[in-house]
Amino acid sequence: MNLSHVVNQLETERKHVQSELGRLDAAIDALTALHINGSNGIVSSPKRRTMSAASRKAISLAQKARWARANGQASPKPKRVMSVSARRKIAAAQKARWAAWKANQKKAA
Repeated sequence: MNLSHVVNQLETERKHVQSELGRLDAAIDALTALHINGSNGIVSSPKRRTMSAASRKAISLAQKARWARANGQASPKPKRVMSVSARRKIAAAQKARWAAWKANQKKAA
């Protein structure tokens, strides 16, 4: 038997074993990345960041606009929101109108 042939076989076997070790290391890394509860074995996902309501709304409107463009429709307009001070002014004006109406009803009666 030729010594160089034996050396070549050993080198190919070493390369094969190294590739297997690389795959095993990748599998071990993937499994250790998961957070596993020791008591019941439930795999829990990592903590997620919370998103503000304004951010969710902006993302929702952007997605609706993308779907509308894809379907050839006009993009939806965002819902109009009135400020607190504007609502208070409207409520005060309405109360004044009701007060005037009731005063007229008392005069008429």
